[in-house]
Formats: sequence, C-alpha cells, structure tokens
Amino acid sequence: MTETREHDVAAIKSVLERLYQAWADGDADAFVTGYTEDATAIMPGSVRRSREEVRRKMAEGFASYLKGSTTADRLESIRFLGESAAIAVSETGVLFPGETEVPAERMVYATWVLEKRDGAWLLAAYHNSPAVVAG
Repeated sequence: MTETREHDVAAIKSVLERLYQAWADGDADAFVTGYTEDATAIMPGSVRRSREEVRRKMAEGFASYLKGSTTADRLESIRFLGESAAIAVSETGVLFPGETEVPAERMVYATWVLEKRDGAWLLAAYHNSPAVVAG
C-alpha cells in the first residue's frame, strides 16, 4: 500500500500532539517516545545529544520549574525532504500554572526534523530560537 503525503502529515502531527500531551501530563518517558535514540535538541544555551538526555532533562524540569506547565503550539508548516525526512516549523511557548497566554518574550520558533523509520515518523532533531528579539 502506498502512503500519501496526507497520511504522512497526519502521522507527523500525531507525533507532535503526543509530545505536547506528554508535556501537559508531566511525563518525561512519554515525551521522548517519538524521538530517535540519537536525537538532538538544541535550545539557547543548551544541547541534548540523545533521547535519554532529553528524557532526563525533561524529567528534571517536570519535577521543578516546569511542574504544572503546558505549551501553546501552532504548527506553521511541514516540508518533506524525499520520502523519509521532513521538517516541521512551529511557534510555541510554555504556559505556566495560572497563565492563559504566553508572554511574547517567551515565544519561540521551533524546527523539528523527523525521519521515517520502519514506517513510523520519529523526531531526529529539535531546535528553537526566540520569536522576539530583545531590543
């Protein structure tokens, strides 16, 4: 059976939705189920070089400064690079308990690099950068 790009788009969106739900649940193990073993995550001031390192840092965050937080996310685009690679771009920010919207200075643009392995889309790399440049 040949998969369509619509099927791939839905599968990629599902990977991201599961990740966002795991964040809302404060579940670091579930957060990384969609990551490859050798995934990287780069954010201002930090780099994580494996799924296990991402899991460990998220567990630390969920137990402390990220406790009770959720994310506000807007997927902007998905671009395919051949049959087994894609780049998704989103705008996202962390909502802390009691907040109804993310302050502009905490919004970021995120790039998600996904790879299709054995029929499943997985996150191979993540990077974010502030959406607003401090002036």
